[in-house]
Amino acid sequence: MEPLTEHRRVSGPVVYGFLRLVRVSAARQAALTASLAEYCRSHELQLSGVFTDREVTAHASSAAFTGLLDVLALPDVYGVVAPAMSHMGPKAIAIERGRRIEAAGSRLLLARRPRPPHPSVSRNGPVHRRSPGTARVLDTES
Repeated sequence: MEPLTEHRRVSGPVVYGFLRLVRVSAARQAALTASLAEYCRSHELQLSGVFTDREVTAHASSAAFTGLLDVLALPDVYGVVAPAMSHMGPKAIAIERGRRIEAAGSRLLLARRPRPPHPSVSRNGPVHRRSPGTARVLDTES
């Protein structure tokens, strides 16, 4: 009897990583690369390579990003994975790069989603939040 599909090694959709590492230590680069690999493993994606942008640029084009766009034109490439949107560059450049990735027919996947804004002070004063692990306990006697 053959093993179940869940027990066979299957390759997931092909993705390429993108890191923007300007003045970053080798240890930080290794940690970020490992985080991309773990994200892909946990989401059943096949990480086929990582492009690293080490230049401070004022525009969306760079050697690493151009190389990324080239591989996105290959058949069966699903998308790009990055640790966070900041790895696409400053806001205006990140928006343009995201647009170019979508125009290539690929998806941009972020390992860390942007956090929604949580104002600590509202118009009515400070906001008091319970921690996620707390719950009110109600008496059974009424």
